[in-house]
Amino acid sequence: MNQDFEQYHDIIEQLKPMINEPEFGQVLTQVAGSVPKQKRFLLKMELKRLARPCTRLIDLRGYVDGKCKLYEYENQQHFLDDIAIEVFERQVRSFGEYSVGVYEAVMNTENNYRVMHKKSQQASQTPQPEEDNTPASQQYLAPIMPFGEFAQRSEERMNYSMSVELFTETNKSMLATTVDVSLSGLKLKISKEYRFKSGERLAVQFRGLEHEYMLENRQGVQYVIESVERNAQDQRLHLKRLFDTLLPSFDRFLERFIHGNKRRYKVNLDNTFDAIHKKTYEQYYIPNFTSIPVYIESTDDQFVPRYALANDCNRQDIFYWNNEISDLKLGYLFSDARIKKCLSYPKGSQETYLYVFHHIKNEKVYFYSASHEELAANAGLRDLYLSYGSRKISWRVYKLQIQEVEPKQSHRPLSIADSISESVKRQNQPPTPRLMSRLRHLSHIALLTNVTDDANTLCYQKLPLVRAKLPSLKVFGHPRNRVPENIQVFRFKYANQRRETRFMLRTAIELKVEDMVIEGHTEDISIQGIKLELKSFFHKSTDSLVEINFPQLQKVTRKYDLSNLSYTVRHISNERNVLHLNVVNDESSTTTKAFFDELIKNNRSKLKAYRDEEDIPGIGEALRNIYANNVPNVAFFIRKEGAKYLPDATATWSAQTRLTNLLSFQAPPGEFNLLPLFEGFNGPLDFIQHTLSHIKPHQRPMMSELFVAFDPKKESTSEAIKSCFIEQFANDDQRRQFISQAIEQGQFIALKIFIARTGRPDIDRLQSEINYVGVYAVHRAKQLEEKLWNVNGVGDILDITDLVMSRYQFDALTIHDNRERQQYQAHKSIEIEQLLNSDSP
Repeated sequence: MNQDFEQYHDIIEQLKPMINEPEFGQVLTQVAGSVPKQKRFLLKMELKRLARPCTRLIDLRGYVDGKCKLYEYENQQHFLDDIAIEVFERQVRSFGEYSVGVYEAVMNTENNYRVMHKKSQQASQTPQPEEDNTPASQQYLAPIMPFGEFAQRSEERMNYSMSVELFTETNKSMLATTVDVSLSGLKLKISKEYRFKSGERLAVQFRGLEHEYMLENRQGVQYVIESVERNAQDQRLHLKRLFDTLLPSFDRFLERFIHGNKRRYKVNLDNTFDAIHKKTYEQYYIPNFTSIPVYIESTDDQFVPRYALANDCNRQDIFYWNNEISDLKLGYLFSDARIKKCLSYPKGSQETYLYVFHHIKNEKVYFYSASHEELAANAGLRDLYLSYGSRKISWRVYKLQIQEVEPKQSHRPLSIADSISESVKRQNQPPTPRLMSRLRHLSHIALLTNVTDDANTLCYQKLPLVRAKLPSLKVFGHPRNRVPENIQVFRFKYANQRRETRFMLRTAIELKVEDMVIEGHTEDISIQGIKLELKSFFHKSTDSLVEINFPQLQKVTRKYDLSNLSYTVRHISNERNVLHLNVVNDESSTTTKAFFDELIKNNRSKLKAYRDEEDIPGIGEALRNIYANNVPNVAFFIRKEGAKYLPDATATWSAQTRLTNLLSFQAPPGEFNLLPLFEGFNGPLDFIQHTLSHIKPHQRPMMSELFVAFDPKKESTSEAIKSCFIEQFANDDQRRQFISQAIEQGQFIALKIFIARTGRPDIDRLQSEINYVGVYAVHRAKQLEEKLWNVNGVGDILDITDLVMSRYQFDALTIHDNRERQQYQAHKSIEIEQLLNSDSP
């Protein structure tokens, strides 16, 4: 970009998406209204230049501080690093194609050696500006945007301001101004000196329309107050029309008036923009959470697990529960007694921890599990169970959270009215009776989250192990002759779903790399690739070439040689023992693809796949909608500003909990403060920054454990909140000391933080609403789309305080007292809110 236009950088960025739109001239005048007319003309010419198509190839090898790779776009081959690819794709979205502006933006990324050299020269010649004095407590504020919470309108509203006269039931008169108008409702602005309450009836005379239409009924049009919003300047009344007195001629006039003027005065789109905003965050979150939502039916006072919702990030934890013949045994965890025990706790605390491992004997898998309460009831076996189980590679620790749901939450209509189009009307239809009959008994979601890590595993391994007592652990084993409830797994389909179906198959393999042979087994197979778990650590990197032998499968075929088949490593788990492999296109690939193609075709009825072809159409989407309306933890979203990653938004359906109290401290209503994730007592915390800089989209989320000392008696967040990631402590003694001091001064809170890079949102599912707002506010729609594409990270915050305190041998009374402090703070907070919201006498 020409240096003359640097001062107009923000204006140019706003106008880029509009260059090829018919409204470009009008939007230019609005956005650049303060720019002199001559300069505005030059801005227009500059934007036209930037929008010209470009055919130049880009090769950044040796020009940027990053690893470049081949990147193809519309049959052109470029060599770009990750930062350049991100800039390229963002700019292409703005311009609509590969243009001069895209080329220049990619050639001027922040890690370009030429750009860095130029900046260093300018920095040495220019006095350093004053530091940003924005308090840290303000930098990390993010709005709370609960998924699924948006208004669905049955008709269009038009933004229109006119004077109206209101009459109360006691015939008291007052003047107001309309904000928006529809056939069955009004939004009014009125002086704050009047007092209104929901449910109050009002008669409305439309004084601003009297020159066009005179009401026949002198009593006015009857409305009821739905809600009242008060602020420092005035108050807003939301009115719903009462049709106890019919006014057909007025209805016809108002309908014609809105239809004839809606393009001039604009339809009110606030609810639709709000819906697009929240749905896009939801699209980022649902494919990236690692928890397993299990849907529980309640009939005759018995709780039975029925369904589970899968995505690419929780597949690994679901597959863990496959036995040697790939039968899913996840139902072992959800006994009626366990569920009832959790439900006996107060709402908001209906949770427990599960400790799990499996044992393989004679090629058969035996599952063991124990809840926190079950281990407490068998105190003599607790340490033995934890010590022995944690030594096994199959050791897992889960947090189990249970909360109520309603089947009707499966319906998610659009935010726009049926009258817009037949397509919209079709999408607004409620679920079919057949589908609802499958959901009608659902009463709860049991959310299962894998929180296993080295810290808790090493702690349990230090407990005494008396091998002579191991047979007594059979009490925690699940007998193979008692079949658990069958849980059907469904996956909600997204744009980033896999190109082919993967089938669950557990079979032995031998992986050869260099001079090593590592044994393991497959978890799933497809024609193009396999996922496998190794018995030992894989020391090579992604893109490594390996050879695979299939000794068990070789026994069932003489037609194919299943030895030394070539694969490429595409993904390695954090533990470096779970690999995703793709077939290499060499001489052996013909054999590999032909064998697995034949295996799958001949055994389709036996092999279990994710249920992409649903027996009841729409059940995957219905389950996803129910979960989105009941997310118990705090989801958060990260945007990038320059080189920094900052909170963009949060989402949760939890009310007053230990976690929400922490994040609400000194935050304005409707916002959370994510300061504990970014600022520690020894300086900035770089877990989020470092992770997002190194992982790629569609990679399984990274996780870490955060310790927080919270003293709400302190006035400032920097004094009240002291946080530190677990890796920053030298040993367990320091961790225990931190916990003890936190309890002495206030409250200790431990959080599990998950973070992943976002992929592309599934815009197809938002297309009807995007098209609708594009008709009336294309510029605003483009701005929202660009803002949402700037979301770089998505994560989850999970409270694991009780687990951590138990791990470090704090007794049950101390854990209980630490939890009770949250309830006291919540009670105080509620009392204060009630006091502030009470009406003046």
